[in-house]
Formats: sequence, C-alpha cells, structure tokens
Amino acid sequence: MASVRQVQVTFDCAQPERVGRFWCEVLGYVVPPSVEEASAEERASWFACADPDGVTPRLYFQRVPEGKVVKNRVHLDVRTGTGLVGAERVAVLEAECARLIELGATRVRLLVADEENESCMVMQDVEGNEFCLD
Repeated sequence: MASVRQVQVTFDCAQPERVGRFWCEVLGYVVPPSVEEASAEERASWFACADPDGVTPRLYFQRVPEGKVVKNRVHLDVRTGTGLVGAERVAVLEAECARLIELGATRVRLLVADEENESCMVMQDVEGNEFCLD
C-alpha cells in the first residue's frame, strides 16, 4: 500500500511570488500564513499557495536560473467547462480566457471539439507555462 498522503505540484520559474499570486487568482487559492510571514528575500526564491478547503494539491513555485525553453511535459487543466458542450462550453471558455488575460495570461489557441474531445483553450501563465481551460 502506498504511503503517499498528499501531492504538491511544483513549478520552476524566474519569479516565484509573481507566478504564485497569478495562480492564486486563477484558482481561488490562498497564500498560507507561513508564506505570508516569509521575508521578501525568501519569497523571491520560493512561494506557495493552497486550496482554502484543503481538497486539491498545494502549488509550490521555486526560482531556477534557467528560463523556459520547451513545452511543458506536465500542465494544469483548469476545469471551467465541465459538463458543458458545444457553443455553451466555448462561451464559458472564452469568458474565463478573458478574465485570465486580465491577470496576465496569454491565449494560445482554441482547440475545437472533435469526435472524441470537447473544446478546450490552450493558454500560458505569466511566465509562459502552458495550461488548458477545459
């Protein structure tokens, strides 16, 4: 039997606090008191945010010296259109896309529904990390 009790998703980035605060806004996460109490110097090297209900994984952001050079091998799917189909789903994705652009995200492309998958939106966060509105 596995002894894993929690999962944390870690992002390598140049500006941990900036990226972390972006994801707080996207997901409705909060900054834990231990992070808020950390010095500005510490938050420049790491930052974290958490689901206020403690249900979904904590996100951790760590500063690395190298920049992003290739596509992510792992990404987050932000589930905004669950249960919706067709034009109704696309309208919800477009509305959330507009909100996230105001936070600093970049729209990459809309993937239109096919025989197997519903429509989803590929986006990038404030440092170019890909994620999907699903």
